[in-house]
Amino acid sequence: MSQSASTSHLLPVFARADVAFERGEGVWLHGTDGERYLDFTSGVAVNALGHCHPHLVEALQQQASKLWHVSNLFKSPEGERLAARLCEQSFADKVFFCNSGAEAVECALKMARHYHFSKGEPERTRVITFEGAFHGRTLGTLAATGSAKYLEGYGQPLEGFDQLPLGDLDAVKAAIGPNTAAILIEPLQGEGGVRSPELAFFRGLRELCDAHGLLLVFDEVQTGMGRTGELFAYKRIGVAPDIMALAKALGGGFPIGACLSTAEAAKGMAPGAHGSTFGGNPLAVAVANAVLDVMLQPGFFDHVKKMSLLLKQKLAGVVDRHPRVVSEIRGEGLLLGLKAVVPSPELIAALRAEKLLSVGAGDNVVRLLPPLIVNEAELDEAVGRLERACVTLAGQAAQKEAV
Repeated sequence: MSQSASTSHLLPVFARADVAFERGEGVWLHGTDGERYLDFTSGVAVNALGHCHPHLVEALQQQASKLWHVSNLFKSPEGERLAARLCEQSFADKVFFCNSGAEAVECALKMARHYHFSKGEPERTRVITFEGAFHGRTLGTLAATGSAKYLEGYGQPLEGFDQLPLGDLDAVKAAIGPNTAAILIEPLQGEGGVRSPELAFFRGLRELCDAHGLLLVFDEVQTGMGRTGELFAYKRIGVAPDIMALAKALGGGFPIGACLSTAEAAKGMAPGAHGSTFGGNPLAVAVANAVLDVMLQPGFFDHVKKMSLLLKQKLAGVVDRHPRVVSEIRGEGLLLGLKAVVPSPELIAALRAEKLLSVGAGDNVVRLLPPLIVNEAELDEAVGRLERACVTLAGQAAQKEAV
């Protein structure tokens, strides 16, 4: 059967840009159109070490010649090593490996419910979440997200979530009841528009959880693995959760997720309580261990913080010069957002025309998510391309006003 060039058998659930890539190196992607693009999307905060990092490539190639999959019916020495390293670098005592961020959050939600069940309180199943959050695309994580645009068409959302205004501690106090099990929050909302409440809000949540016997769950799927300038964003906040979901950059581009927890929060999670066919497979844990090899080298996070400060300073100049296009800089580390004055898709398209890749977010924000290995010269190149895109858009805005 013949197929026309315009026909795709992929489910049309993505609004894909009309560009494809054939290879990448560091912060650069080479398109099938022969152009070279500066990648400030990083696969939506996934390619934290850039494209084709030699240490990751070597780890994957070596493992691919030994074992791909054996299932979780047997011991996993490399999985044990990765879990131990993650616990050593965090608050956690236990780790469950899966394949994605949504799965990691699902595990966190199940663990929170099961924790109270194991204590003889099966009625405690409700989870407090916050407006603007994004926790995944499964029916459970969509219900936790609570956004009408994601829930439309899928019937009655899964029961058990109480969504509140971000940053309103009094609303949280009022919402806690005898059926509340946990509070779920992102340290910094990515999809929601690069938004975060005051640090005091997180301290307040920790105090409320301790006072009412609740579990504090952090969704660090996007913020974790160095994106905000620390290995985990909770370290910057100074508040440790009981459970934490990781994914995205954990595998540097190879699919892997993880749910980390304290020993207390993991009580009751016995054989059969949860599972995954592919979670923690040999290829995934080999690459994730290689990611940690790089990120735990001395000076790695100092570099991220330095690049963040430089980029913020450079972006501030762009905001000053182009108030008709962008109005505000948001974020931490190299998870930064530009609040757009023009419709954000127009800014994203103008940047892509300048061969700079970015990604949208809520609240008319454009996210800049460069690989954490980005250098100052590459930041200068990106800001120059942003400047040209803003000049183009400002000119278009002036023309519209003149008509």
